[in-house]
Amino acid sequence: MAGSGLSQVDSNMAFDDLKRLIHGKLVEKLDLTRVGDLEGDSLRREIRLVIEHLCDTENPLLNRSERERLIEEILDETFGFGPLELLLKDQDIADIMINGPKHVFVEKCGRIQRSNVVFRDNQHLLQILDRIVSKVGRRVDETSPLVDARLPDGSRLNAVIPPLALDGPSLTIRKFGSNPLGLEDLLRFGAFTPEIAMLLEGIIKARINTIISGGTGSGKTTLLNTLSSFIQADHRVITIEDAAELQLQQEHVLRLETRPPNIEGKGQITATDLVKNALRMRPDRIIIGECRGPESLDMLQAMNTGHEGSLTTIHANSPRDGVSRLETMITMGGVELPLKALRQQFAAAVDLIIQVNRLQGGPRKVTHVTEVLNMEQDTVIMQDIFLFIQDGIDEEGRAYGHFEATGVRPAFMDRLEAAGVRLPSNLFANRVLQG
Repeated sequence: MAGSGLSQVDSNMAFDDLKRLIHGKLVEKLDLTRVGDLEGDSLRREIRLVIEHLCDTENPLLNRSERERLIEEILDETFGFGPLELLLKDQDIADIMINGPKHVFVEKCGRIQRSNVVFRDNQHLLQILDRIVSKVGRRVDETSPLVDARLPDGSRLNAVIPPLALDGPSLTIRKFGSNPLGLEDLLRFGAFTPEIAMLLEGIIKARINTIISGGTGSGKTTLLNTLSSFIQADHRVITIEDAAELQLQQEHVLRLETRPPNIEGKGQITATDLVKNALRMRPDRIIIGECRGPESLDMLQAMNTGHEGSLTTIHANSPRDGVSRLETMITMGGVELPLKALRQQFAAAVDLIIQVNRLQGGPRKVTHVTEVLNMEQDTVIMQDIFLFIQDGIDEEGRAYGHFEATGVRPAFMDRLEAAGVRLPSNLFANRVLQG
């Protein structure tokens, strides 16, 4: 049977068995001392020649497409992330969701579907996961079964392994391409209109403190990356994240990342620690990838103490929900501030909230551009400048609607003009916007 060729054995099992056999022999043959002298493409070419020779030896009757697939998969197992590589290379896939080795789902073109990609078993999936997290100084094992990490292309990974995950290791990957979406891309996709884009560019140049609010997968990080492209080149920017995923284009950027505790439960560095330290590093702006805890108060204080133009994101369904969520996160951190004082801090620190939502069927829209004004008694006063109004659902199940200007002229217009930002006089006139 061995000499009759893989093409006569219509079974993925036979293909996988051959792949494991050749991979095992490859490991035996590798001259590790020589491999250490090679790098990148040279090493990959060298290993490819060894694999080709092993293919000829073990099964010379493989057809060309089977042979090429076998070689690529073994190379992925050796250098990359195994079966994940196929999904990571697919530009149409936005999210990868793995519920154990045999249940892999992807979000493609706004819809979730099952993938044909599978892993051999739990151990195979754990090996790939360990390879990913070890590259960024994280660990995942029974004592630390939850992990956030990032892939080389900036994609974000969250993993839960047994005993917490009952059906095998569970991975969720939010993909970020090597070429992040820019302003023109978001305009083309209809995330907002040119009028909204003009205001967003102006607020960054005029150093308006901004929070981007939205649900999971709504495009908060993408929008934050896009807005950061307007930051002046001579500004010193410090970014603080749990798993670094921001892709800022400026030259003067210092990237900081939190650190989980080690196996003894020591050495943890939180976002709060990093925000406090960042204030001593002479930043012009501080960007927190996401406020999700007590660091929210430190961020508000930084915005209030000379670090105008700072940016962050939060999980919330509306601008008003965003205020409530910040209050909750700060009080959960053990800060005993009266609610009124907390809201005063917020109203003094934050100038603008940009709400992004993912609508039914997948389209992502900036649904609110909302100015934070001041406090009246115990309430934070806000006003909408631009809105997206959903009109219905089309035949493909995708939400559609229109953008409109509310007719409100922002109170921070004087700051925009002082910064040299000139906007059309009718930009805020009450009307439906063509987007």
